[in-house]
Amino acid sequence: MINISLPDGSVRKFDKPVSGADIAAAIGPGLAKAALAVKVDGKLKDLSTIVDHDARIGIVTSRDPEALELLRHDAAHVLAQAVQELYPGTQITFGPSTEDGFYYDFVRNHPFTPEDFAKIEQRMAEIVDRDLPITREVWDRAKIKQYFADHGEQFKAEWADELPKDEEISVYKQGDWLDMCLGPHLPSTGKLGKAFKLTKVSGAYWRGDAKNAQLQRVYGTVFFSDKDLKAYLKRIEEAEQRDHRRIGREMGLFHQQEEAAGMVFWHPKGWTFWRTIEGYLRRKLEAGGYVEVKTPQLVDRKLWESSGHWEKFRENMYLSENEEGLREYIADSTKRIFALKPMNCPCHVEIFKVGLRSYRELPLRMAEMGSCHRFEPSGALHGILRVRNFTQDDAHIFCSEDQIESETIRFCKLLDEVYKDLGFEYFVKFSDRPPVRAGSDAVWDQAEGALKSAAKAAGLDVILNPGEGAFYGPKLEFVLRDAIGRDWQCGTLQVDFVVPGRLGAEYVAEDGSRKTPVMLHRAIFGSFERIIGVLIEHHAGRFPLWMAPTQAVVATIVSDADSYAEEVAAKLRAAGLRVDLDLSNEKINYKVREHSLAHVPLILAVGRRDMESKTVAIRRLGSEKQEVLELGAAVTTLSTEAQPPF
Repeated sequence: MINISLPDGSVRKFDKPVSGADIAAAIGPGLAKAALAVKVDGKLKDLSTIVDHDARIGIVTSRDPEALELLRHDAAHVLAQAVQELYPGTQITFGPSTEDGFYYDFVRNHPFTPEDFAKIEQRMAEIVDRDLPITREVWDRAKIKQYFADHGEQFKAEWADELPKDEEISVYKQGDWLDMCLGPHLPSTGKLGKAFKLTKVSGAYWRGDAKNAQLQRVYGTVFFSDKDLKAYLKRIEEAEQRDHRRIGREMGLFHQQEEAAGMVFWHPKGWTFWRTIEGYLRRKLEAGGYVEVKTPQLVDRKLWESSGHWEKFRENMYLSENEEGLREYIADSTKRIFALKPMNCPCHVEIFKVGLRSYRELPLRMAEMGSCHRFEPSGALHGILRVRNFTQDDAHIFCSEDQIESETIRFCKLLDEVYKDLGFEYFVKFSDRPPVRAGSDAVWDQAEGALKSAAKAAGLDVILNPGEGAFYGPKLEFVLRDAIGRDWQCGTLQVDFVVPGRLGAEYVAEDGSRKTPVMLHRAIFGSFERIIGVLIEHHAGRFPLWMAPTQAVVATIVSDADSYAEEVAAKLRAAGLRVDLDLSNEKINYKVREHSLAHVPLILAVGRRDMESKTVAIRRLGSEKQEVLELGAAVTTLSTEAQPPF
């Protein structure tokens, strides 16, 4: 007798092994029709999976969180089948689900274009209509390698040959088409539905290596309903309109170019924006009891070796050549080499180590607006959201173990204030030990326990993010949610019991003994580049008045008012506003339109009548109305409105 425990606490008994589909049918015909997959003791499986032992079972339908990823994986397979039916000779490689859809990488002599999408989508719909059963088979390595070789699939044949020798190789068939895949999958292609859309095509490399063959990657997305698909496509359209690269160019904030790939050229207005939010954050940190430091850009590799970062980040570090040259260094590891710092933490430990520290100095909150460099792969770069040179709003809190909780509460309060001032909602993930890490399991148990306890004390409702901790300790990840519902991981708090000890940091405890401090790595923005990119997209360039790089433009209606416009601008600047003058010969309607397109929050129009009455006509961004105020009142009102939150 097999006992099947269901999510509602009930138990069903079967006198022989039973499939997930049979279990769903035993519960009811409605569930049998809606069933897509089965969870066996928490693991997602095909609906056809045979259960031959007592188990906890859950039937997965479109309402379950796992279902959308399952749908996306199937859509990738249906895409690949459609492409191979339409374009014989095309080779397949890999086709996973992604965070917002799916893709498949193909090898084909002729390039795909967006014009091909309608034809491919039509064939995908035909495959859905065929309602082909999707079945799983286990093949031995020789059989699958021979199959793909016989069908001209050299990339699949190569991959089959390199899988671990003891790994079971599963094949999923839908009609005459098949792919090597771990699964699970839907019961049939008909379950996919037709709420899918191909979105773009790009280049990729076989196995992600630029030295290998180039592939064509076709992206798409899929949902359970047309309503959800349309909502997603509308969100994508809005995201394109909010693209920080386009808005940054239109507003004259920054640019990027190939000669400094992954780095940013900040223009005057962009740097003004940077300094505005930096000044705001610096005031918050000073009020929060932080001391600010500055550490070198180039540091000898020995420090990175001691901290453990050399082993972990070596491939992403920029190295400097000494007089003997980098080649000689590689051949002779005794030669000296420096690295541009990829993070600030070891340098902050070095400051902590200067002099004999006492427990009375703890907690020591050490902040730095630290410029860092990491050699990110070119394919990972994305505007100013993912760059190679970035400035962290970094800080490290050196404390005793019994101060972790109070410092976590204090930091979470500070972060909450900042995010609210910037106009963001957020949620929190708890990331525990990664597969590759420094420190013993006992140390990780200690660090994870301390952070979980502190997060609870801080009143945080955390989502578990398994295996994503830093290599030296667990962390809290603070994820912003923007105006159109996208998530951006920015802030972080990490508990580190490892690096301070590796670098020899100590303090004199109350009993006179020497102890190693705990190090809390923390950031609120993550990096200035990233938070600026997120702010641009969140506000679509229409920043709050205190944040806007240009807060007001004084524009003349007639040239006779030039001198008065200069007077108005001077008074506004004296009151602390960032003001531009527009004395051009263009008509006022043209000026208003151009400055509105540049997202200037305030346009002050002045003409002869205003000059005579000492007034200004104020037009606010997004409004057709004008407000006429006496100059002194306007300066007082606008300077008050433009005050930053802190």
